[in-house]
Amino acid sequence: MCLIAVAWKTRPDLPLALIANRDEWHARPTAPAGVDPGAPDVRGGRDLEQGGSWLQASSRRRLAAVTNVRTGGVPGRAARSRGWLVREFVRGALPAPAFARALQPLAGDYGPFNLLLWDGDALWHASNSPGFVAHPVMPGLHAMSNGAFDAPWPKSAAATGILDRWLQAQPSRDDAAGTPLAPSGFAPLFEGLRDTRPAPAASLPDTGIGPALERRLSPVFIEDADYGTRCSTVVMAGHAELVLVERRFAASGRPDGESILQLGMH
Repeated sequence: MCLIAVAWKTRPDLPLALIANRDEWHARPTAPAGVDPGAPDVRGGRDLEQGGSWLQASSRRRLAAVTNVRTGGVPGRAARSRGWLVREFVRGALPAPAFARALQPLAGDYGPFNLLLWDGDALWHASNSPGFVAHPVMPGLHAMSNGAFDAPWPKSAAATGILDRWLQAQPSRDDAAGTPLAPSGFAPLFEGLRDTRPAPAASLPDTGIGPALERRLSPVFIEDADYGTRCSTVVMAGHAELVLVERRFAASGRPDGESILQLGMH
């Protein structure tokens, strides 16, 4: 996962709203979002190379998502896969604050990461780059990409804008009465996540990879035959229901399937 925008407690009827694009090598084997074979209450995609995930949610009011952090140069192979952080939290029972803090002694075993953890009550961020941090996420709109949490990258600002405009346009739901979350209304979010425009040169971050590659990786949606956006995901969590919709893309950028997953939460 390389771009996440999240709205946390911005609406009483929708405590958590999240949109994300996963950028990855197209050759990396991946299972589409669905029921996790080893955990029937878990939904999301799976990395078939390392066994973890980039984003998963559970009917037990748990969600985790991870991005890598760019530090320049060629990344080495870490002892542990970042995707296992997602898998372990969503399958586990530790509250988000306890899980995040418990990572500190092991953080160096993973490649540089940003991790988002939701336990139904709290939303936390943890990272091991450049040093270990773990903190609660304050109510509001936030973005997480391949730099610091809430770093003002152009693609991060674009993603939070997409989510904010959509939320502002939505009428209030009667969540207590069981008004369902309707995936058919997510079209503007997915359209926004398909933005392939590169950022202006003056706005590019400097993560040590050079201006040409910074520009190539700067769009919200990356189209490339080898490395690009593999899927877009929308997650909406009310008080009693969570909806996760994933749209997948081929190396050409063309649509390559969709999963619509709805979970009653308890």
